[in-house]
Amino acid sequence: MLNRSLFPCGRSRREFVWDMGAGFAGVALASLLGRDGVSIGTATAEESPQSARPHAKACIFLMMNGAPSQVDTFDFKPELEKYSGKQLPADKKFINSGGRKMGYLTPAWRPFHPGGESGLLVSDYFPNVREHADKLCVINSCHTDSHAHGSALVAMNTGKTLIGRPSLGSWCVYGMGSENENLPGYVVMLDKRGGPISGQPNWSSGFMPATYAGTLFRPTGDPILDLKGPAHVTQAVQREQLDMLAQLNQQHLSTRPGSQKLADRIRSYELAYRMQSATPEAVDLSQESQQTLDSYGVGNQPTDEYGRNCLIARRLVERGVRFIQLYSGGGHLEETWDAHESIEKNHGQHAAEVDQPIAALLTDLEQRGLLEDTLVVWGGEFGRMPFSEGQGAPGRNHNPYGFSMWMAGGGIKGGQTYGETDEFGFEAVTDKVHLHDLHATILHAMGQDHETLSWFHQGREETLTDVGGRVVHDLFA
Repeated sequence: MLNRSLFPCGRSRREFVWDMGAGFAGVALASLLGRDGVSIGTATAEESPQSARPHAKACIFLMMNGAPSQVDTFDFKPELEKYSGKQLPADKKFINSGGRKMGYLTPAWRPFHPGGESGLLVSDYFPNVREHADKLCVINSCHTDSHAHGSALVAMNTGKTLIGRPSLGSWCVYGMGSENENLPGYVVMLDKRGGPISGQPNWSSGFMPATYAGTLFRPTGDPILDLKGPAHVTQAVQREQLDMLAQLNQQHLSTRPGSQKLADRIRSYELAYRMQSATPEAVDLSQESQQTLDSYGVGNQPTDEYGRNCLIARRLVERGVRFIQLYSGGGHLEETWDAHESIEKNHGQHAAEVDQPIAALLTDLEQRGLLEDTLVVWGGEFGRMPFSEGQGAPGRNHNPYGFSMWMAGGGIKGGQTYGETDEFGFEAVTDKVHLHDLHATILHAMGQDHETLSWFHQGREETLTDVGGRVVHDLFA
């Protein structure tokens, strides 16, 4: 039998050794808190060279769920007019069409026009965004690893097509910490028509603690359900209840050191309590002027929903939220940007919903001095083919081989394009940017090194970009 007299603390030898090991976790916690600007003893965040303010404090990712067509939006290809009605050259027919028909090369469905002093070419699907051409860096050479929506969305959000990895927003919050303890560091707003086809893994924290996962805000009505307690329960009573629950949970946790899920649940209760006062104020658009509401298209159709979300995103950035992702398009097929039936019908609808709100967001961020500190990213999970889906058909199939995304703010050099697809807009051929490169560049803009920002999991240091990825330095001013 173990002689407990050797341990005045009253613990067994195994418990004593375990507690000693747990002390090392405290060192890691002190480091994380220090990075977030919380003083530990005599050390302060200002004393650490690693605590220097990154250029971009926040990221707003405008996700066009369903995959917009690059050759109809930001990648002008005059050769499509010249070769209209002809098939893609034989040397390029290595594609996976997903069993769908391959038709004829089809020119852009709406004309392109130059915008700003840079003369950046943007199609008439985005006339309001075109007015901000000098802020945009359009990347026309993106490519990815999947032509299926579900896996491609997961890859665009987490770096791999496999479910179970932390999302880009989770990595940003993990690396940078939170500036507002009363709001989530990572917020996701879906389209009222539904979410991405692969669902929750797109904003999951994967093998990281759940505190780094995205918090869903509803696109209509109260952003978060059940945030308010019963009318008969006062805040003081609720505080007493939470304190009692925390005490019981801590007692339970003390006998199970290392139980991450329980620790996450304890923190989630506290965050929910703090959010009860902070969240309603953050999403209260009645505080905005009528001029601001009108600029976003709030109260008008078809811009009301996305306009509200973009305006809420700006308000969240002002309040220290690190990463906000706004989905356009929900459900499946034509309810998203998945224009198999008709580019004009599909993109005409969805672009009309988002063009004015996105332009207003860029204007608003700039006028408030927030654009240089906020990285804005626009794009989908892949692009679309330069040929029709079937002979004479007005739709286009999926294209992971070459597509467009753009960035603005956050130190990005505007009024430029980077990389090229071939003459038809089919595949990236010059200065190719893989999704790992895109993620590395976003983390760089946020002051993070994609190679050293890691999480130890199952015997190895995991990163967002894994063994690939490069920072595209030419995008920055």
